[in-house]
Amino acid sequence: MKKIIAILLAGIMLISFAACGAKKSDSDLAYIKDKGVLTVGITDYAPMDYKDKNGEWTGFDAEFARLVGEKLGVKVEFVEIDWDNKFLELKTKSIDCIWNGMTITEEVQKNTNCTNAYAKNEQVVVMAADKAAQYSTVDSLKSLKFAVEVGSAGKTAAEDNKLKFTEVSNQTNALLEVKSGSVDACIIDSTMADTMTGEGTSYADLASAVSLTKEEYGIGCRQGSDLTDMLNKYITEFTQDGTLGKLAEKYKIALAD
Repeated sequence: MKKIIAILLAGIMLISFAACGAKKSDSDLAYIKDKGVLTVGITDYAPMDYKDKNGEWTGFDAEFARLVGEKLGVKVEFVEIDWDNKFLELKTKSIDCIWNGMTITEEVQKNTNCTNAYAKNEQVVVMAADKAAQYSTVDSLKSLKFAVEVGSAGKTAAEDNKLKFTEVSNQTNALLEVKSGSVDACIIDSTMADTMTGEGTSYADLASAVSLTKEEYGIGCRQGSDLTDMLNKYITEFTQDGTLGKLAEKYKIALAD
């Protein structure tokens, strides 16, 4: 009888150890802490993520991510990705999250476990400053040709408003297309337009015209990831203690309500 009980106890312990192991392997937080690195998928997108004069990634999202890394006790590694492949990069664990001024859309919510909103944004039309006043409605844009980032909210805005467009790899290239004259205008995030255009910038001759959408930014984690709850905790904490407010003032970002 004692032998049977011993065998049963041994079996229960094995099942318990297996369950614990499965639970650990299913935890994104445990996975990230075990490797000691939070791998963040980004694009070159000022003022959220861009390189400083020393070639280091900086910006609102980059600083925010490093603050979270400090809380988690891990390093933060930024990986520049093809925005159109962001969900695949996340699923295959090439990155641990998409953190790059990502608009919360139905597609994002379907393909990620997205955090609560932390910042506000708009999709705006950017064109030559001396022509911007001529285009105050969507209908006035119908004859123009636009550049939009592939897989972006700007592309969706162009499609929804039935505008003619060509796709480019990122929003910086969209601005370059306008500057070169190969397109009439581009559709990009207002956060970028406010930083990159106008007097004292590299695109001093460009300006914002019509606003097409209002939206919010979130951080995309793997589906079912426990990282999302932790990030939501830090979004709340850093909002309440004023940390995000200081970053928002520094980078001219509008925080979510």
